Amino acid sequence: MSTFASFKSLSRAMYLGFRRDKGALFFTIVFPLMFLVIFGGVFGNQTTSKAKVIQIGRVTVLDQARAHDGAELGKIMSITGGTDRAAALKKVREGDADAAVEQRGDSVVMHYSAADQVKSGTVRGYMESIVQTANIAVTGRPPTYRMVPEQVEDDSTKAIQFFTPSLLGWALASAGVFGASQTLVTWRTKGILRRLRLSPAPISAVFGARVVVSIGIALAQMALFLAIARLPVFGLKLQDSWWMAIPLVVSGVLAFLSIGMVIGAWAKTQEAAQTVTQLIVLPMAFLGGSFFPLDGAPGWLQALSYVFPLRYLNEGMLNVMMRGLGPSSALPQIGILLGISLAGAVVATRLFRWDAA
Repeated sequence: MSTFASFKSLSRAMYLGFRRDKGALFFTIVFPLMFLVIFGGVFGNQTTSKAKVIQIGRVTVLDQARAHDGAELGKIMSITGGTDRAAALKKVREGDADAAVEQRGDSVVMHYSAADQVKSGTVRGYMESIVQTANIAVTGRPPTYRMVPEQVEDDSTKAIQFFTPSLLGWALASAGVFGASQTLVTWRTKGILRRLRLSPAPISAVFGARVVVSIGIALAQMALFLAIARLPVFGLKLQDSWWMAIPLVVSGVLAFLSIGMVIGAWAKTQEAAQTVTQLIVLPMAFLGGSFFPLDGAPGWLQALSYVFPLRYLNEGMLNVMMRGLGPSSALPQIGILLGISLAGAVVATRLFRWDAA
């Protein structure tokens, strides 16, 4: 039997096995979609950290507020100056600042992003209070200043724009790590690896088929997520460079599979594999930014989040699918994910055992 024929037969067998496994189907496809529907339809109360605001040029009301009670203002807003309007709006769009404020005549314009509606709403409340205070100070005349909020994205941007890639990333991470670790341990403990070793099928075809099937399932997950999120009830709108999420998903799957292979190569029992996988996947889901933004987290926790590949996958997909930053913005994340894949493959190869003994 040729290598390609072996690869084709093994791929089909693995796909059919996945399709017949009702538990795998539920936790890989249905369970993550339930979160998409819940997060997309319901908004919970969130707490916010100090708002980061960029002041573009001279803004009279902000200058007056800082002069009058700068210490109190500093407790709720961190204001930095800037003269480059385009650079300030870019920082807001990319999530590096919560708002950018400028003055146009008697209008105070606040540029905000829909990436975090809670934070942008908080900043808007702060600014409206400051503007009203300035208006009250001008006695004997009609209000001098008025607040004009402007979203940096298209008006159609909704929270679903940001839930979709984040929850998709979590679904891919869970399926990749759990699938690879459990499959490898099961094959070893049941003697399937030993039989495959003695079969005419090359080992490269065995693991190649596992990778291809996993990537195929991940791309199907992505298509399903996007199809549901684009329903009128949610109204997802993709940016022009959304297609760059495809290589990101492939790179992410490879990284998660490599982590699962390391766990599966090391663990001697399914119980041990499940425990270690949970210890990795659960923190990665929260620290990867899948369920909530990390802006308000302590600095050390934000730094720790960069240890997990899910952070890079989520960030890359947000950049190209929702923020419209262009295809090149995903290249650093793809490079890091592929590097993690390579490192994981090397470690898994060194730990790999054919037999349970």
